Amino acid sequence: MSNKQARSVARLAAVQALYQMEVSGAGVEAVIREFSEHRFDRVMEGEDSPSMAAADEVFFAEVVRGVVEHQRDIDGTIVKRLASGWRLERLDATVRAILRSGAFELSYRLDVPSEVVLDEYVELAKSFFEGPEPGFVNGALDGLAQDVRV
Repeated sequence: MSNKQARSVARLAAVQALYQMEVSGAGVEAVIREFSEHRFDRVMEGEDSPSMAAADEVFFAEVVRGVVEHQRDIDGTIVKRLASGWRLERLDATVRAILRSGAFELSYRLDVPSEVVLDEYVELAKSFFEGPEPGFVNGALDGLAQDVRV
């Protein structure tokens, strides 16, 4: 598996972990540990290959920890890109996780090109949603990229 694919899988896992943390109230280290011990490099029942095979576990943990550590600032940058009167809490929890992960990378992982961040998280949104959400994610992250990457 290429580094690009390993990072793509790590991004998917990060979105899932952030979602899990939000709905269950679990702590960041417990969720990272659970993914490491029970999800990465595991063959899922009925599948020929691991679903989270060879994820970049270091990158996964950096994104999840980074979102949690900087969540207040990240949420502030996202809210600036929402329609007037919209609150972050009104968004679907998966959309929030996608936006937070993308916003973290745009703000704190300057080694990752903006185009890569946008493409990866829009593709993730497409894997979860068939409606307007991928376009919304694209617009929000594109605007956020303009805000944080001068």
